[in-house]
Amino acid sequence: MGASGWIGQHFARLLADHPFFEDPILSAGPKSVGKLLEDVWLLPEEGPPPSLTARTLVHTTPETLESEGVEVVFSALPSDEAGPLETELARRGMAVFSNASAHRMDRDVPLVIPEVNGDHLNLLKNRGKQGFIVTNSNCSTAGLVVALKPLLPLLKPREVTVTTYQALSGAGYPGVPSLASLDNILPYIPDEETKLGLEASKMFGSLQNGAITPLELPVYANCARVGTREGHLEAVVVDSKSEVSVDSVCAAWAGFRPMADVREGTLPTAPESPVIYRTELNRPQPLLDRWAGTPVRAKGMAVTVGRLRVQNRKILFYLLVHNAVRGGAGGSVLNAELALRKGLLGD
Repeated sequence: MGASGWIGQHFARLLADHPFFEDPILSAGPKSVGKLLEDVWLLPEEGPPPSLTARTLVHTTPETLESEGVEVVFSALPSDEAGPLETELARRGMAVFSNASAHRMDRDVPLVIPEVNGDHLNLLKNRGKQGFIVTNSNCSTAGLVVALKPLLPLLKPREVTVTTYQALSGAGYPGVPSLASLDNILPYIPDEETKLGLEASKMFGSLQNGAITPLELPVYANCARVGTREGHLEAVVVDSKSEVSVDSVCAAWAGFRPMADVREGTLPTAPESPVIYRTELNRPQPLLDRWAGTPVRAKGMAVTVGRLRVQNRKILFYLLVHNAVRGGAGGSVLNAELALRKGLLGD
C-alpha cells in the first residue's frame, strides 16, 4: 500500500522475485491508480524490477484485499492514513508490516528490528488466525539501535546523545521544497527527537509476561534535515558506566551475531554483518556507505560506523543508515521474513 511513493517503491524493489513471497499487488492513491509502475518510478539508482515494470497500480480496500485472499500487507502509507486502515486490515485477519509511526507505541504492537529485538515478535504467539500489526522504527532510530545493541553489555550506558543529519527523502516524496533545502540546513523535524528516545527504549526493553518493559535509557536528540537524497548520518555520544577502550568497542561491533533466526543465509534480507566499522577518518558518508550490506538482497541493510573515539568514559562515533532501506522498506520486509520463520504467517 502506497506503492507509488518513495518507500513504497523500495518495497516493490525488495519484494519482486522474493524467495518467500509472491510478487505483490501494487496499491496506490487516486493520482496513480491505472498507471504502470514504470510510469511513476522515482528511484534513481535503478529502474523498476522487470517482473513488476508493467504492473498496473490499483485501488484497494480492506474488503477487496480480504476477498482476494491477501495474507500479508506492507504499508508505506502516511501515518494519518495508515492508523485506521492498518487496524481494519488486521481486524480482517491480515498480517500488516508497517513503515508508518501510527501504531509503533501501541502496547500490543511489536516495534521490531530483528537483530535488536526479534524476540518481541513472541507478543503475537497464540493468536491463531487473527491478524496483527508489526512496525519498524523511525529511520534514525533504526541506525542508532543497531549500532548500540552490541555495545549495551559492554558499556551499560547511562545516557545517549545523538545529533542527526537526515536526508531529504526521509520526508517522503517530493519531500522538502528545493528552495528551503538548497544552501541550507533545517534544524527541526516534527516529533523526530521524541521518537528517537521512546522507540529506542521500547526496542531495548524486555518481554515479560506478554508485555514489553522499556529500558530506562535517556536519549537526548537534536535532528536536522540536510541536502542529501538518501542516508542519515548521526553523531553519537554514549556515557558509559565503565572504562572501555577503542579496541573493545570495535571488537563488540565485529563480534555482533544476532540470534540464529536472523543471521545471513537464514533470512534473505538480513545482512551478513549488521554493523560495519570503517577505519578511514572521513567515513561514513551517505554517498559512499548508504548501500552497505551483503549479500545483494541485503544492500542498504548494514549500518556503517566510524570516527570512533573514547574520552573520559564517553564513547563518540558517527553512524550512517540508509533511511529508506534499513530504516524503511527493508526493515519491514525483514520483519515479515522473521515472522514467517517463526510460524506467524500462513499455515
